[in-house]
Amino acid sequence: VEFTGRRSGQRPHGLAPLTSSAVARLVRDRVGTHADDAFCHDFWAVTSGNPFEAVELAANVRDRGIAPTADGAHELRDLSAALKGTGLVARLERLGPATVRLAWACAVLGTEISPQLAGAVAGLGGEAVADCAARLREARVLAEAEGPDDPLQFVHPLIATTVYRSIPDATRVALHGQAAWCVVDAGLGPTAAARHLLETHPEGDPWVVNQLRAAAGENLRAGAPDAARRFLARALREPPAPELRAAVLYELGCSSLLTEPATTVNHLRAALEEPVSDPALRHGIVYRLAQVLAHSDRLVEASELLGHEAQKAPDARSRLRMQAEKFMWDALRADEPESPARSRRLAALADRLPGRDVTERYIIGLRAWDATLRAEPASVALKHAERALEGGLTWADESRGFEVPVLVALLHLYADRPGRAEELFAAGTAEFEKQGWRGAHLAFAYTLIGYIRFRRGRLMEAEDFARAGLRLAERVGARTPALWYATGVMIEVLIARGRTDEAERVAREHDFGEPFPAAVTIPDCETVHAELLLATGRTKEAAEELAAVGRRLDPRGKRNPSSCTWQLHLAVAEAATSPAKALATAQEAVARARQYGAPSAIGQALRVTAEVSEPSERVKLLEESVDWLDQSPAAYELARSLVALGAALRRTERAGEAAEHLHRGLEAAQDCGADALVEVARAELAAAGLSPRALHPAATDTLTARERAAAEITVRDQDAALVLGVDAPTAARLLSAVYRKLGTDRAGLAQALANSGRTPRDPVGEG
Repeated sequence: VEFTGRRSGQRPHGLAPLTSSAVARLVRDRVGTHADDAFCHDFWAVTSGNPFEAVELAANVRDRGIAPTADGAHELRDLSAALKGTGLVARLERLGPATVRLAWACAVLGTEISPQLAGAVAGLGGEAVADCAARLREARVLAEAEGPDDPLQFVHPLIATTVYRSIPDATRVALHGQAAWCVVDAGLGPTAAARHLLETHPEGDPWVVNQLRAAAGENLRAGAPDAARRFLARALREPPAPELRAAVLYELGCSSLLTEPATTVNHLRAALEEPVSDPALRHGIVYRLAQVLAHSDRLVEASELLGHEAQKAPDARSRLRMQAEKFMWDALRADEPESPARSRRLAALADRLPGRDVTERYIIGLRAWDATLRAEPASVALKHAERALEGGLTWADESRGFEVPVLVALLHLYADRPGRAEELFAAGTAEFEKQGWRGAHLAFAYTLIGYIRFRRGRLMEAEDFARAGLRLAERVGARTPALWYATGVMIEVLIARGRTDEAERVAREHDFGEPFPAAVTIPDCETVHAELLLATGRTKEAAEELAAVGRRLDPRGKRNPSSCTWQLHLAVAEAATSPAKALATAQEAVARARQYGAPSAIGQALRVTAEVSEPSERVKLLEESVDWLDQSPAAYELARSLVALGAALRRTERAGEAAEHLHRGLEAAQDCGADALVEVARAELAAAGLSPRALHPAATDTLTARERAAAEITVRDQDAALVLGVDAPTAARLLSAVYRKLGTDRAGLAQALANSGRTPRDPVGEG
């Protein structure tokens, strides 16, 4: 229904028709208990059980004193016809032209209509409005009111719709135009006026364009981009003055930025072709167009656009901003041809910038991300990240994308600071929600929070977030960046949980395969696809794909096994047919991980190296792997290395040592939700003739007193084992739990403790 569905601001509820017995009860309740069955049956037939018509017809029967018998039933059809359609219109017209004008004004205004506003639209004075409203109430067109200033409301939306549709077309358009002026004069704002302006004919009126643009801005700020797009599209048809056309096109493009990328590109390209005298507007168009091109997997076009426009920029700050944007989109190109040269230029520029404004901080943030990909020491990347964050990186800045803040948050994950990464993502997600950015933005946020949880080893939580991200990404569209990210994370989580069949189904349903996107994805899509092939036994295909990933990344200087694990999977894939090659691949990954310095990356690479090494070498490598992973927040990788170490010890007849590692690995796997790894650990314990320990409650993020004490002692650069009076392995396990719970490594422990609300103090004497 037009009135209820679009103009009243209320959601219509469909009601089922009343049964004949229900109508009979209503008639006898409203007209009299003496109503006979024949009259009630005809009453039901005439109204078809429509609740509104039944109530109104009963009131008319009662008011006219019609006998509710078979003899009076013949009058029902005429009475019913007068309640709706042409009958209602004819009844309304008999009330006089002033009353009709008031009814029309009320129908145009919609709902919650003040008598003063209705009078202004109808061109009636206060007394005339009161008289006409009284006649409309008596005719059961308007609902009864308690006071003279109460809002005018129709008895039923069907009456409002009938009245609205009875207004001659030209008159209705004129009334909407009058209503727009009146609601603005009444102080109801541009959004209230815009609803009426949508119903008017274009006339090239600057006032109309201004009201529609203002209404679009209000709706965008309120998180209603669809309404904003309707208002701006109507403003474009008005049309605006030639000097304003580019601005309206720009605003229209911004309102549909990532929800309708193809449409947005058209609007922004059209805006760029207009004669734009304002440099700030032209630059804004360029930035938004580059962003939407990039999110449409057209990064080359985005980069070329920025390079071309930078040459025409009139001042140094504008050129720097365009340079920053170009650096960003080039960094996200999977096929960037000059990556090492771009990295050198970026480093030279970022190292001399103090971070005075957002543009400089974006460049510094990109330098931090580039350092991460190139496996420069994690401390270098973190130093630049903190410089970028010092002045703030806003995720929901309408004039910029969210990519750099996301990359800065993610580099903390790769550097074994997932707790800090989650803090940044929580703040960024809150910004998205506050701005009403719920499509691609929230899909990315939920997906990447899931990825952080996956890397921390919280697989059940990771699955929940990945599913939420996947649901949102599906709405954005097939083969969009949001869907590539979400599908990749979902597949990795399912493989880790041992549900390979489900991972295959997710990949198949979302067309997760060639051709892969031109943009960088997190995690790397081609690596995830190869990992799935490896998990399903298609080793040769996996090895070929992973080798191709290496040929793509290595020449571009992207060598960090923490940010892309292709080498580790390739070593496993090569082991069956080329053991020497597999070992060399794994050892190269270890060397790169040591260069980067993140304990989780070193520990994971050592575990894979052990897997492809001679049996006699495995225990030593796995012991070192466990030592490194105990210093990291990577719970799932620790569980894998513990189980692998226990299995290796069992095979060397060291059952006592094996038992301790297997029990610990089993508990860690249970905490992670790594169901397949749990079964492996149980099988190894059974092979050793041992039983699993009793199930323990799942771990929480709250530090125990001993864990907190160990952490605070360590922050003070004291020996936790010595101060607490425990042996070194016990102290190491206490600290391992601390790193996993706080989401940090040793280097970030002080900040993580401070962020958790606990500052270091003297812990001596605590349990």
